[in-house]
Amino acid sequence: MRVGVLTGGGDCPGLNAVIRAVTLKGTGEHGWDVVGFRDGWRGPLTGSLHPLGPGDVESILARGGTILGTSRTNPYADGGGAERVAEVLAEEGVDALVAIGGEDTLGVAERLWRDGVNVVGVPKTIDNDLGATDYTFGFDTAVHIATEAIDRLHTTAESHHRALVVEVMGRHAGWLALHSGLAGGASVILVPEQPFSVERVACWVQARFDREHAPIVVVAEGAQPDDGGEMLQTGEKDAFGHVRLGGVGQWLADELARRTGEESRAVVLGHTQRGGTPTAYDRVLATRFGLHAVDAVADGDFGTMTALRGTDIVRVPLAEATAALKTVPPERYAEAAVLFG
Repeated sequence: MRVGVLTGGGDCPGLNAVIRAVTLKGTGEHGWDVVGFRDGWRGPLTGSLHPLGPGDVESILARGGTILGTSRTNPYADGGGAERVAEVLAEEGVDALVAIGGEDTLGVAERLWRDGVNVVGVPKTIDNDLGATDYTFGFDTAVHIATEAIDRLHTTAESHHRALVVEVMGRHAGWLALHSGLAGGASVILVPEQPFSVERVACWVQARFDREHAPIVVVAEGAQPDDGGEMLQTGEKDAFGHVRLGGVGQWLADELARRTGEESRAVVLGHTQRGGTPTAYDRVLATRFGLHAVDAVADGDFGTMTALRGTDIVRVPLAEATAALKTVPPERYAEAAVLFG
């Protein structure tokens, strides 16, 4: 049997741990040929692949990013893309595919499975917004990175007596902002699920200044004010039709400075949040996902995704995994809101 593996969408700490687990168990326990497709769905579209053996994955467990490369290629964006993927898999003798990715990558995997391709999914995203799994790998690392940044910003904010607005990733789900903001002791946390009042945020910030402390505001890139304004965006779109977001941190910092009369600066963590060495938790979770994905392939249980439920790894239909995003519920945000200001 020949099994392919690919990583699609944004890079994420822990991707290499999955590749390693699939390769070692696939070759060692089952005697399969394992091949890696380069640059996400672009690989099976163009036939760009290379063999993977134990020697190729021996030292990648602690390495961030993905040795296979990634992209936001969408085979369904242009006519004939899905058919071309099936043709390449047949030409290369690939019997099954392990697709590692988030909502978009797994959405493609689910459609390809319905079109006759043998696919098993593995969930990754630093946003932790896939509804069929309790956690995605990459989230824990991103929270640690953002929290460390917030810890460091506290000292410079206090030294200069200024407010710092920290913009983190999170288009529609604010899990990263919520967890890093709580762990970092932020004065205010703003998430996409709860439109915010700029005036109320300014009051919280001013209250912090009045106590002679420098406020830290953590805002998800998809957060928006409650006056009917839309998410700030660059105007550019990716292959899945998503508009690229950016600018809410600077916009909010300017508003806070204007309303409070205090100095306010914006810090955009950007791609720093998903780079570098994965945490031990993400290495273990990603490895377990990869091992169980191999089991699913061996069982012929295609059209499924490995998922974490409690402490167990289970299989769920890809359709369930991509049906709805997991967002921050109001009660979870309310828990944090009592600490604001």
